[in-house]
Amino acid sequence: MERTITQYIAEIETFSSLTDTDLEQFRLTYLTKNGIINQLFDEFKTIPSEKKKIVGQLLNQLKISANEKYELLKKLSEQTQSYSDNNSDLSLTANYGNFGSRHPMSLVRNEIIQIFSRIGFTIEEGPEIEDDWHIFTALNFQEDHPARDMQDTFFIEQQPDIALRTHTSSVQVRLMQNNKPPLRAIMPGRVYRNEAISARAHCFFHQIEGLYIDKNVSFADLKQTLLYFSKEMFCADTQIRLRPSYFPFTEPSAEMDISCTICGGKGCNMCKKTGWVEILGCGMVDPNVLENCRIDSSVYSGFAFGMGIERITNLKYSVKDLRLFSENDTRFLKQFQNVL
Repeated sequence: MERTITQYIAEIETFSSLTDTDLEQFRLTYLTKNGIINQLFDEFKTIPSEKKKIVGQLLNQLKISANEKYELLKKLSEQTQSYSDNNSDLSLTANYGNFGSRHPMSLVRNEIIQIFSRIGFTIEEGPEIEDDWHIFTALNFQEDHPARDMQDTFFIEQQPDIALRTHTSSVQVRLMQNNKPPLRAIMPGRVYRNEAISARAHCFFHQIEGLYIDKNVSFADLKQTLLYFSKEMFCADTQIRLRPSYFPFTEPSAEMDISCTICGGKGCNMCKKTGWVEILGCGMVDPNVLENCRIDSSVYSGFAFGMGIERITNLKYSVKDLRLFSENDTRFLKQFQNVL
């Protein structure tokens, strides 16, 4: 009897059919009232007492093996049937979907951050909904200052003191208020202005501003920082020029141009035949701004600059229409699939 039970256990272990007919036959053969296992338990009553322990253990093993094998094969059969109902062919080669790509704005933003990180600038961020103090007043915009008209702002109708920030300079104010010099940081973020949407303008866009506050910071430091950035961002032959300008929060102030990346400074439609393209505004932080942020202007000085990420992206990838950046047209985005 021991040999017979051992043979049945071996047969059960090798049984592997998933067809409904074979599984039902397996159940009838082993697990029903008239099946082999019940018959062996009936015979178990007649064997000598000295063999009952060994035979009993084998019978229990046979019963457990049969039940486990049946439940396992039944479950696998149901899964196979489910796949079949879904018309899935498991023999087909896996179809890997196309990989997406980073947005060109993200590529340029990350590259700008990496360039300034290499010379010690940290990254600071702030809220997109701000109060008048952080957007205007702390930055030397008096209430009746005509410079407030330079930017068409989205104000909150029920709270006139609250607006969507028009520049990331508000993050500079928060940084200076909450930290002591030396400060060296860049502020990437989205900003909003009430402008008509066209190929050259949008009601929202992206900026990266920079701020450096320390003792004995000079305009020469600003110029060298921006020259380094321009050569790293575009090419080693890039030249810069600074033109006098006006911003309420810097004095002196300047606009910075770079030699045209399309024609190499020879003159083309991109640079309007001048050989130069404007990319950012900059200047030395006005002493009034430092004092508004509780920094002693007699001890510390600093510079600030700000650029539109869309503008840099336009130059780097020759994108002529600003609206393409926010339309999510996959035909446009696929062009940057292999750009790292």
